[in-house]
Amino acid sequence: MRIWIRNAIIITMEDGDTPFNGDITIEGDRITGLYREEDVHQHQLSSQQFDRMIDANHMIAMPGLINAHQHSPMNLLKAFSDDLKLMDWLEQKMFPAEARMTAEDIYWGSKMSMAEMIRSGTTTFADMYIHMNDIATAVEETGMRASLTRGLVFIDDQAQQRLVEAVDLVEKWHHAADGRITTMFGPHSPYLCPPEQLRHVIELAEQYKRPIHIHLGETKEEVAIMRERYNQTPTQYLHELGLFENAHILLAHGVHLNTEDIHALTGMRGGVSHNPVSNLKLGCGIAPVTELQRNGITVGLGTDGAGSATTLDMFAGIKTATWLQKLHYGDPTVLPAYKAVQMATLDSARLLNIDHETGSLQVGKKADVILIDLDKPHVQPVHEPVSLLAYAVQGSDVHTTIVNGQILMDNRELVTMDEQLVLAEGKQRAKRIVEGV
Repeated sequence: MRIWIRNAIIITMEDGDTPFNGDITIEGDRITGLYREEDVHQHQLSSQQFDRMIDANHMIAMPGLINAHQHSPMNLLKAFSDDLKLMDWLEQKMFPAEARMTAEDIYWGSKMSMAEMIRSGTTTFADMYIHMNDIATAVEETGMRASLTRGLVFIDDQAQQRLVEAVDLVEKWHHAADGRITTMFGPHSPYLCPPEQLRHVIELAEQYKRPIHIHLGETKEEVAIMRERYNQTPTQYLHELGLFENAHILLAHGVHLNTEDIHALTGMRGGVSHNPVSNLKLGCGIAPVTELQRNGITVGLGTDGAGSATTLDMFAGIKTATWLQKLHYGDPTVLPAYKAVQMATLDSARLLNIDHETGSLQVGKKADVILIDLDKPHVQPVHEPVSLLAYAVQGSDVHTTIVNGQILMDNRELVTMDEQLVLAEGKQRAKRIVEGV
């Protein structure tokens, strides 16, 4: 499909670029042109050359948002167990409810998440869960881009079966769905992965040349457990086992990191997904985002699952991330608007190891583009477009969502899924899953 986006405020999120008025052309799955307003006429574009022309007057065109850490089927558990302490939330609510989920539940729950993400401008997400074949099928059908990971825990007799499923996911789905799906290996966390098993996962990642996605330092309890078992911080434990030597690593959370931990992460391939809404809501703490960035460690942005975060709106995450750092330091200059938005786009792409393909608007990159409607009181007037993105825009302001050159949402209407069917299935299944828990 050939698409011509006209008259937009274009924000590329490439380092050094500033917003400009102009046009974007898309052919197939790639961006073929970024034209400044004053230069458009020189290229002799005409509507006959394109299958679709979108008038983006009063809109921002920007890269699609990239959710660097998600558990998409947990949308079925949204607002089911709020305002509880973390271990009570997990043991009394999440674990019993998740134990009731079937593969079909997970398929429909992930589709509900995808509907919410597409509607709020997320074009790519990193997911860790079970029944990943069903989630991959949903990704293939909806047209989103995703990095998929089979979560691995080694605390019962199902550990070997989980490893088999993890390898199957990598072999079956990596670069599937027209290249939109990539895969990682997913040891859940240091406290659920003893040394021998974690070394084996590291070896598998090296064998298949795939990244590793793992939770790290989300809670004080995790740090205490690792101190008691190994007399190490979770980061020291992973570092000593060689996790950071060769593989590209996506670390989820990174809330409880001390100075030595941050030093151990310096120079790593990959980086940390900051999940501020979930961390705040569960009372986990404030991640040292500014220290990580000052040490050259890439920090992207994620929501975590809707079971904890309740919302998958990445614009809420952008606001929360920058406000938290400003408050923590008592300094309004910390984590400025541009960097906060870049965390949700190009930096998250770097975490997923796909920044050569997406995360910014650039000729030759994949056509993952969203349009933000500014013709609303809460985003007017337009003095600094990037500041509006960071501090005022909401997910409901997204007008159009394009992934791989395919329109997934057109003027707030989902194109690639039956939204009413997805909602009906999700509501019915969610009610059954939580009943009596």
